[in-house]
Amino acid sequence: MNLPGYPFTPKRFDVRPGIAMSFLDEGPRDGEVVVMLHGNPSWSYYWRHLVSGLSDKYRCIVPDHVGMGLSDKPDDADDASPRYDYTLQSRIDDIDALLEHLGIDGPVTLAVHDWGGMIGFGWALLDPTRVKRLVVTNTASFPLPKEKPMPWQIAMGRHSRLGGWLIRRFNLFARGAAAFGTKRKLPADVKQAYSGVYDGWTNAISTLRFMQDIPLDERDRAWSLLAAAEKQLPGYADRPVFIGWGLRDFVFDKHFLAGFTRALPQAEVQAFDDAGHYVLEDKHEVLVPRIRTFLDAYPLT
Repeated sequence: MNLPGYPFTPKRFDVRPGIAMSFLDEGPRDGEVVVMLHGNPSWSYYWRHLVSGLSDKYRCIVPDHVGMGLSDKPDDADDASPRYDYTLQSRIDDIDALLEHLGIDGPVTLAVHDWGGMIGFGWALLDPTRVKRLVVTNTASFPLPKEKPMPWQIAMGRHSRLGGWLIRRFNLFARGAAAFGTKRKLPADVKQAYSGVYDGWTNAISTLRFMQDIPLDERDRAWSLLAAAEKQLPGYADRPVFIGWGLRDFVFDKHFLAGFTRALPQAEVQAFDDAGHYVLEDKHEVLVPRIRTFLDAYPLT
């Protein structure tokens, strides 16, 4: 694939028997670790500008979740072999396994976007003291705010069998996000880099399963993790936090931003009226140096 602005060589790790996770490990081995977690339907490509801006000094660990990006895309049918259970708990277990594989057992900076927020904050529940700094971009660590209706684009995949079929058959979600997830017009090859990894029924499985795993109430498997992460979130108020937010996001809008600023009132916030869901696409020229300055100002030692 043509991946403009992605001059990295991904590594692979068998996170489960027969299932390989692709990930970036860029920067000095002894650098402070920044773990960057993407959401749905993106992949490590979302973080490419930040990796380029940090990896001369910081060790950047950037996985593609199973079923996403350049990682394997196994089926979840009962008779599949290998089989993967596309749940939030599986994602958390994968991140923990990857960091253990890399021998990273000390403090980290957690950078999150979209579903990467719930995965990251869910992983942090294992030991919140390991998270020393936060970089938060258009994500969540708490339930859908009461003021925020479920976007129809998400409801289509979560609640409709026809919508789910269309997403997998025509790769609608990844293609739509690449086309409409920014306010700046992305070059065709960048849009293709975002969405092309999900072309085809098999490759699009995780873009749908992520939607179907969204916890809305106690009946959903991920609800207990979401509730625990929401309860823990104010506990990070004593740590450096940077929030970069695109206010034109059709999902993670001002209501989600308000949830973070209430829980983390000390955070440095830069919100943009002219940026969308993929805020690092719209505003990387501003955000990358701003995040670099933030990290430099709060060293871990």
